[in-house]
Amino acid sequence: MPVRTAWLLNRTEDGAGQSRADTRLAPTGTMAPAGQLTTRDGVIPGSPDGAWVLSGLYVYGQSAGMTATVASGRAVIQGDEPAGAYPVALTEYTPVTFADGDPGNPRIDLVVLRVYDEAQDTGSGRTEAALEVVQGVPAATPEVPATPRAALALASVLVPAGASEGNGGIDWNSAVSDLRRPTVAVGGIVPEDWPRDIPGSYPGQYRDVGAGGLQRWDGTAWQPYPPTPRWREWTPQWTTSTGQTKPSFGNATVECRYVHTGTLVHASFAFSFGSTTAFGAGGTDDNWRFSLPVRAAGSSQAVGFAGLQHGTRSRRIARVRLTTAGHLELEVSSGDLDGTVPAHSGLVDAVTPWTWQAGSHIAGTITYESAEPAE
Repeated sequence: MPVRTAWLLNRTEDGAGQSRADTRLAPTGTMAPAGQLTTRDGVIPGSPDGAWVLSGLYVYGQSAGMTATVASGRAVIQGDEPAGAYPVALTEYTPVTFADGDPGNPRIDLVVLRVYDEAQDTGSGRTEAALEVVQGVPAATPEVPATPRAALALASVLVPAGASEGNGGIDWNSAVSDLRRPTVAVGGIVPEDWPRDIPGSYPGQYRDVGAGGLQRWDGTAWQPYPPTPRWREWTPQWTTSTGQTKPSFGNATVECRYVHTGTLVHASFAFSFGSTTAFGAGGTDDNWRFSLPVRAAGSSQAVGFAGLQHGTRSRRIARVRLTTAGHLELEVSSGDLDGTVPAHSGLVDAVTPWTWQAGSHIAGTITYESAEPAE
C-alpha cells in the first residue's frame, strides 16, 4: 500500500513496519507544537506550481459513482500524547470507495488518514498507516462522524439516500467538504487556516491570512502583524527658545495627532488661538517652540510644512524644523500668498510673521525619525 510512516517497528519479513525509504519520504523534524508533548497535525503545504496552499491529500471525485481519489501528499498525525506524532506519506493517487447510501436518509462519511500502532493502541493488532472511510449515521440532518484517534480528517462526503454505483452515485461537484489544514515546522508561518478562530500554540507564533497579510498570536488572540498603527492624541507644551516668556493656549482649539510605527513618526497639528491665548513677549528673539509627541533621533532642518493664517487674507507657509530632539519650531520666509512682502521673517514668535491675535491659525504635518522604536 502506498501509505508510508516513520517511527514504527523495523521492517519485518512480511513487509510490515518501517524501511529507510519510509523514513526519507515521511516529514521529520520538530513541527509546530500544540502542547508540551503534542504537535499540530495537518498536511504539509505546497503545490507543484506554487498556486495553492495545499495540493497534497486532496479528496475529489471525477465521475458519478461511489469512488473518490486521494492525491499523494505528506502529513503529520498526532496520536495520544505519550505516543507522539507520526509523519506519514501517501506516495500515489489512491482510490477510496464509499458504501451504498441508506435507503431512507442521507449520511456524511469521513475520509481519514490513520495510523495504527500496536505498541500504543494495544488491541488493534496492526502496525501501519491507512486511508479509511469512517461511515456516518444516516439521518434527516446527518452529522460528520468523529475523527478516530491517531487520524487526520481529510474531507467529509455527503452520501445521498439510495446512492449506489448503478443509481447515480455521489454528486462529486457538491458532496465533498475539504477538511485539510496545513502544518509547518516550529517557528514557521502557518498558511491560511479555517476556521480562523483556531487559537495559536504560543505567543510569537505567526500565520498567514491570505490577502489580510500576517497575524501574530499574543497569547490570547491573533493580532495583525506588523501591528496596525494607532493614531493618538497629543497636546504639545508651548514654550520659547529662551524660556523668558510664557505663552499659553488658554481657550485655543488644539487638535494634534500622531502615529509611531517602528522608528517613524507621522504627526499633524492645528492651533486655532482664542480670546485667552497668551502669545508671550513681543520681542523677535524668543522663538516659539512646541514639544514633539515622541523624542526625535536628532535635530533636522526640515521635517514638514505648516500654514499660518492671520485674519482672512494674511497667509504664509512655514518650514517645520526640529531645533532640538524634543521640539519643533516654525521658520517663515515667504510673503503672503498674494505677494505682500513680509514685515518679519525667520522663526515664528509673538510678532513673526505678524502680531498674533485671537482667530489666528497654525496647521501643519511632520514626518521624522524617532530616537527609539515604537513599543
